[in-house]
Amino acid sequence: MLCPFCKSEDTQVKDSRPSEDGTAIRRRRQCNSCDARFTTFERVQLREVSVIKRDGSKALFDRDKLAKSFKIALRKRDVEPDRIDLEINEIVKKLESTGEPDVASEYIGSLVMKALSKLDKVGYVRYASVYRNFADPQDFEEFVNELQK
Repeated sequence: MLCPFCKSEDTQVKDSRPSEDGTAIRRRRQCNSCDARFTTFERVQLREVSVIKRDGSKALFDRDKLAKSFKIALRKRDVEPDRIDLEINEIVKKLESTGEPDVASEYIGSLVMKALSKLDKVGYVRYASVYRNFADPQDFEEFVNELQK
């Protein structure tokens, strides 16, 4: 493991324990070159999943990109990070357990929409504005009216 501070490959694990939800191993490491300490997480990856984008191109699924989408949608909202992590873990588990090597981006978007609707309605609307490509304020109004039904 490369040290994020000095880029040395000479690092040592000082402590390992399961993460809070048990889906990862949290490791505290120390660099033997600069003595900096940092944390890494090790997760099980059942299989690689490719995302088929709307334009037909493919890209490897990136958990960090999914987490970034949640972070943007829930920015300045009072949602516990542990709840967000649980939802992200559930989405990743669904994607990896489908048995399909390729998954449509629309399917991932629908999973995110479902998770956000449980976590926070404002975050749900924020994400929907991008996911459904709202063009003007009337699109927001129609979506919120649909949501209230």
